[in-house]
Amino acid sequence: MNTTRRLSPIALALAIAALVFGATAWKVFTGVRAAPEVQFATLSGELINMSDLRGKVTLVNFWATSCAPCVKEIPALAQTHLQYKARGYETIAVAMDFDPPNYVKAFTERNALPFKVALDARGEIAKRFGDVRVVPTTFLIDRQGRIIRTWLGELDFKQLAPVLEAALKEPA
Repeated sequence: MNTTRRLSPIALALAIAALVFGATAWKVFTGVRAAPEVQFATLSGELINMSDLRGKVTLVNFWATSCAPCVKEIPALAQTHLQYKARGYETIAVAMDFDPPNYVKAFTERNALPFKVALDARGEIAKRFGDVRVVPTTFLIDRQGRIIRTWLGELDFKQLAPVLEAALKEPA
């Protein structure tokens, strides 16, 4: 007697979708992963490798001048940068490849941004960070170069503060 039962195509599709979703959620919400080795080219002409930032807690924010939530969070990003930079904190705002460099430069100068602003002219940095397409997207990276938190959409600075404080207390 054959007791093997076949799953209907719908049940099979749902089971596969649940496995994929579960694996993705597990990857996103558990553990930490290493930040990708990328090179940031800042507006000032400075080249910064991700590995150069080891020993600092680094916030990498993908943004665009045409993104209203991005522009809205800039003052709080600047305030956070100024508040924590003496404790080993760095902010790098990465302008997306679709953002015209002259717009980024004008915005940066007009707002006197106190942190580093990099251009991702070919979209390579966004790809290396998991194919970032939604802005703003923000990554918090610990002193060992591991991504410890990711935010999609506007950054919640009340959520950031305790995570940042804990990361800054960790040894370099």
